[in-house]
Amino acid sequence: MPERTPPPIIARCAVHLRDAGDATVNEIARTLELSRTSVENAVSALTDAGVVAEAAGGGSAGRAGRPARRYAFVADAGAVVGVDIGVASVRVLVADLTGRVIRQHRFEGIAQQPDGAAKLAVVIADIRAALAEAAVPASRVRAIGVSLPGLVEDSGRVIASVVIPDWSGVDIGAQLHQAFGCPVSVDNGVRLAAVAEHHLGVAQLVDDVVYLSVGNRIAMGLILAGRPRRGVHNAAGDIGRLAFRGIDADTGQIRWRTADTAAGVFALAREGHSGAQEEIAAFVDELAHGIATLVMTIDPAMVVIGGGLSGAHGALLDPLRAALPRHIGLPFEVPLVEARLGADAAAHGALVHAFRRHADAVYGIEGMPVPPVTPQRRPGTPSAPAPTTDPVPVAEEHP
Repeated sequence: MPERTPPPIIARCAVHLRDAGDATVNEIARTLELSRTSVENAVSALTDAGVVAEAAGGGSAGRAGRPARRYAFVADAGAVVGVDIGVASVRVLVADLTGRVIRQHRFEGIAQQPDGAAKLAVVIADIRAALAEAAVPASRVRAIGVSLPGLVEDSGRVIASVVIPDWSGVDIGAQLHQAFGCPVSVDNGVRLAAVAEHHLGVAQLVDDVVYLSVGNRIAMGLILAGRPRRGVHNAAGDIGRLAFRGIDADTGQIRWRTADTAAGVFALAREGHSGAQEEIAAFVDELAHGIATLVMTIDPAMVVIGGGLSGAHGALLDPLRAALPRHIGLPFEVPLVEARLGADAAAHGALVHAFRRHADAVYGIEGMPVPPVTPQRRPGTPSAPAPTTDPVPVAEEHP
């Protein structure tokens, strides 16, 4: 592999202040093993860019004489937005420049809107409402990342969407850029859920990951060598209708016999209904067969199960873990784990996508990596979102 070019000195100094906290020039120079002059020049450029300022409270105490100035990253100099668009809900995250989510909103979905233009107008209104609640003027938004169901070109044009057919052929990225005047990146929701689990979820230390979303449909997101895989035709992961038998060939919908929905089938199984229990057992075996096919094709280090059915916990994952080795039939096991971020995964992935694709616009300097995105902490909960505890599956919208 070719050696990676190290980030410029100015970016290294910015990352130190962004991720490690305020510091003096001498402290930065010592930690990064740079000359004081180089750090002084970098701090000056960062100050001019508006992302670094002298820290409140003055300099640091120590030797006699004038205290050394301390510098801090200006987290609220701008904002980055992550949006997950679905027919049942629209989720909007607003983050500061350190990647800390300062506001998180869940709005009604776009299913009831009569056409594509009305659906887009609702999404724009939702973003504006979230920004207003966060007291962030739209003029301070430096980038927007968008997750939506369907095949999406890297440019932001929707190639096709079974879930939102009104948007097939529409350049959603360009439409949102026109509305907000900042760079916009758009990608498939399951792919971005995989990005989120890799960047801040259960697969943070794993660079080859299969993320399988199992809900109303089955879809896949791939992380290979630490990067999301799009494929030549932007279709990598669109395997639900091919790798798993018993799926509707046109919509990718999972078919259930003993009840109309997965929730109904799992409820009957918990009550001892033998037909529902047999149907779930057959579904798990078929799911294990499809996952084994993917494992033997890609040879990942981890398989992450997300989507609505992951909320069934042991009723799905335990028998799936038992069935998978039988289908692989080789003397190794691939860890199969439950996704950590739940229904918020795609929105967080959209946020990561915006930071990654538009780093220059976000920070005003070159070479800045994605920050360690921090989900909004809810009262009485850990700093990261807990997995869903629903005993039955919930809707999943990202084929």
